[in-house]
Amino acid sequence: MIGYVTLGTNNFDRAVAFYDALMAEFNAGRFMSADTWVAWAASKDEPGLAVTLPFDGKPATHGNGTMVALQADSPEMVDRVHARALELGATDEGPAGPRESGFYAGYFRDLDGNKLNVFYYPE
Repeated sequence: MIGYVTLGTNNFDRAVAFYDALMAEFNAGRFMSADTWVAWAASKDEPGLAVTLPFDGKPATHGNGTMVALQADSPEMVDRVHARALELGATDEGPAGPRESGFYAGYFRDLDGNKLNVFYYPE
């Protein structure tokens, strides 16, 4: 149902570099772009993630209570992606590890303060 999620940025080049590196952990690459936005996905048939300078020209802000969840294929991938996000300058919002009901996740904020998590939930 979800085609892609867009996050606002106030520093386009920095955000693109951050997500180029982070999305590589998911074997995702750029699949659409323009002067003010870039979108990544593993394939055009899967949901994507995009960053953009706000269309209205006002500063980008992060939403309180808004979070983007990135699905990993193993707990080890959660650990790796969470660590990579922090290496790239993200801030820790909750270390990677087990949560209730077999859910395994790590939480972080990107360089613009947008909250994301990377998670694994076994079938």
